[in-house]
Amino acid sequence: MARKIGSRYTAHQILGRGSAGTVWLGEGPDGPVAIKLLREDLASDQELVSRFVQERTALLGLDHPHVVSVRDLVVDGNDLALVMDLVRGTDLRTRLDRERRLAPEAAVAVVADVADGLAAAHAAGVVHRDVKPENVLLDMQGPLGPGGSHPALLTDFGVAKLIDTPRRTRATKIIGTPDYLAPEIVEGLPPRAAVDIYALATVLYELLAGFTPFGGGHPGAVLRRHVTETVVPLPGIPDELWQLLVQCLAKAPASRLRASELSVRLRELLPMLAGMAPLDVDEPDAEQPEDAPDASAASPAAPVSTAEPVRRRGAVPLVPGAKPADSNRDTHTSMRVPAPDELAGGA
Repeated sequence: MARKIGSRYTAHQILGRGSAGTVWLGEGPDGPVAIKLLREDLASDQELVSRFVQERTALLGLDHPHVVSVRDLVVDGNDLALVMDLVRGTDLRTRLDRERRLAPEAAVAVVADVADGLAAAHAAGVVHRDVKPENVLLDMQGPLGPGGSHPALLTDFGVAKLIDTPRRTRATKIIGTPDYLAPEIVEGLPPRAAVDIYALATVLYELLAGFTPFGGGHPGAVLRRHVTETVVPLPGIPDELWQLLVQCLAKAPASRLRASELSVRLRELLPMLAGMAPLDVDEPDAEQPEDAPDASAASPAAPVSTAEPVRRRGAVPLVPGAKPADSNRDTHTSMRVPAPDELAGGA
């Protein structure tokens, strides 16, 4: 059933649901759009609404070929919505679930696109804070790039920051998706641009290997690994690519590349990756550590299950006719920040 969103938009069909709200296929004055309607409890939070309005200029100013543009922000009664460009395609999580891993050339091309988008955002003072395959859309109507990759666009800018209000998340809580959280976030430091680089490097590792470098098991154990463990090497990729990955997964934020540098370095590697087959890498077992924090540490609003294997699907594509399907990869999970002795204990 169609519904009005503000005075200028009509939402026709649900495309997908996520932790922050529902994405609709909509219509605006200039044609089809995607409308992200935030949850009612978020829309009723006056502090969040104020932040939403304050973010308007920065979000509307992000105009880049590899960023899903936010056209409008709607505050109308109980409705709080982001109106975005409609991307005719799928998301990177769906492709990853289908293929398990990508050939190195295609993986690097996709990540280079996202790095381009992040460079523009960081230059505008915007930190994404939730870079992951679910938030990377592949434009199936765009021209094919290296390795047969479709143009990649980063979406959901501003959502993590809007939800992470002081009233909603105490100082001892963190917001994010555990597999992609930078160590400094786990340690309670404020997010800077470097957290996006770490998350994007984690995505690249996942595209190459088929699994994230520190994922598996209880989310609390995942958080500790980000802080205490070193990344496991991937056999079969050129050393230049591996060293780039290691640098961007550095524990110290200052050691990571800037997004603009990362994009350039990745594109320089594309010729040597042409024709390489996907890696043949065994996924490590995800064991539940004995000292994992109790699941009650997570917010009741975002329960974290430890009973399922690590393979998880993500957001649905923004395409007409797509079947709504909730993501079961924990998004914007609110968790207790591990104490120093817990972090030192490893996983």
